[in-house]
Amino acid sequence: MKPFSYDASPSRIAFGQGMIDTIAEEVRRLGRSRVMVLASRRLDAVAAAVTESLGDMAVVRFDGAVMHTPIEVTTAALRLAENHHVDTVVAIGGGSATGLSKALALRAGFDQIVVPTTYAGSEVTPVLGETENGRKTTRSSPHIRPETVIYDVDLTLDLPLDTTVTSAVNAMAHAVEALYSTESNPITDLMAIEAISGIARALPIIVDDPKNLEGRAELLQAAWLAGTCLGTVGMGLHHKLCHTLGGSFGLPHAPTHTVVLPHAMAFNAPAVPDVMSRIATALGASDAATGVFDLVTACGGPTTLRELGMSHDQIENAVELATSAAYPNPREITPPGLSELLENAWSGRRPAIR
Repeated sequence: MKPFSYDASPSRIAFGQGMIDTIAEEVRRLGRSRVMVLASRRLDAVAAAVTESLGDMAVVRFDGAVMHTPIEVTTAALRLAENHHVDTVVAIGGGSATGLSKALALRAGFDQIVVPTTYAGSEVTPVLGETENGRKTTRSSPHIRPETVIYDVDLTLDLPLDTTVTSAVNAMAHAVEALYSTESNPITDLMAIEAISGIARALPIIVDDPKNLEGRAELLQAAWLAGTCLGTVGMGLHHKLCHTLGGSFGLPHAPTHTVVLPHAMAFNAPAVPDVMSRIATALGASDAATGVFDLVTACGGPTTLRELGMSHDQIENAVELATSAAYPNPREITPPGLSELLENAWSGRRPAIR
């Protein structure tokens, strides 16, 4: 019997169709009245509708969130928020908008209402990753977790397929690493397995029919469960590697997770065979790592770090950065082992079936 502890500190969740119309009500429920709307220019129409629904409560808009939450962007947004006496942030979008919202909340104590339009899952976590001087670091705090998360399935119907695939596999990575975390527990395990199977079921349906409402809803719910896993237990090698590759080499966040995940799983498989067996069953595959690789391939996702813009001569530097500090992982991390993993991910080799 493995002893465990479980600490549930969830955000308020509102899930369904047309849920974006409830944002003003959520702001009032929090007792707030001065809102900064975070949304990229791609979401101008949605941001305009939310701003109109907020009325006088919407005091400023910021559209400059970028990947990996650079400190300088946070500083600019914070200055704007303070000039307008903001007390709440409404963040609409993917991981970039969510990350900036969290960074602002940590620094200024703003309440957060996050409206995801991708399947990142980070919106329900107390974890913030920030980049400064080419290094990405993470921290965790109860003040980082949003007060409310609004999942509006309608906002995902127009999400491009390439982003759909990579953000969904990004979410799957949270669930995979939760299962072999040193802090794993029965409740999180159940959520992780359901998230993995939900993503494996829904993603091919959406690739065939991007407007499939039930498929989109299942994928969004699976991402929520996967994000909850990320917010409950610690992560391992996969997340460390992806933060290194994104923060230090500028690789895109979700596509990097998509490429690295099957290779990180293959690396860890000898240390956690029972976990990999459960993941394979959830995927409906004979092997966990190859099952994820084949799912990505079938859905048209990226399979090489090379295609994401990483040069081969950067592998050695990536290994040095990723091994510069110790972190929990089921298998010992060595420079040769990590080099082999990254070589496989760079070239896109299909993991060997174990």
